[in-house]
Amino acid sequence: MAKAIYTHACALIFALFLGLSAEVEAQSATALEISGAGADAGPVYLELADLDALPQVTFETSTIWTDGTVTFSGVPLKALLGELSGRNGVVEMVALNDYKVDMPLDRLEDGAPIVATRLNGESMSVRDKGPYWVVFPYDSDTKYQTETTYAWSIWQLNRLKVVD
Repeated sequence: MAKAIYTHACALIFALFLGLSAEVEAQSATALEISGAGADAGPVYLELADLDALPQVTFETSTIWTDGTVTFSGVPLKALLGELSGRNGVVEMVALNDYKVDMPLDRLEDGAPIVATRLNGESMSVRDKGPYWVVFPYDSDTKYQTETTYAWSIWQLNRLKVVD
């Protein structure tokens, strides 16, 4: 009898653990993790509503990944990183599939790039390069039309880490 109760309790705990793991995994698809250099710079997790509460930039541009001109809106990466953006070093940008690219912090401008939260006014699904996509106003200046800039244009973004 005691063995049956123990087995049942273990099965219940395992089921609860699986349910909790699925919930955490579902949240991780939409949360943007931001961490900085330094011992006390633990990660911060921002959801879409948190990003929407920050300063926004909107621009129209064509891209090498979309058809025609599209409208992007989101948070300037420089504003998102705040005081971390003034440092020397790089920001590691990591996608859901663990693709990673490093961008020097001194390349951040006030309005570019942005962490786009919306494409043509709609939030982006993972299937459509979301939930977040680092984009530049490519049509506004030829300096944004380089292989390096295109490489920094990471989609399915879910982690940012400032590294000295």
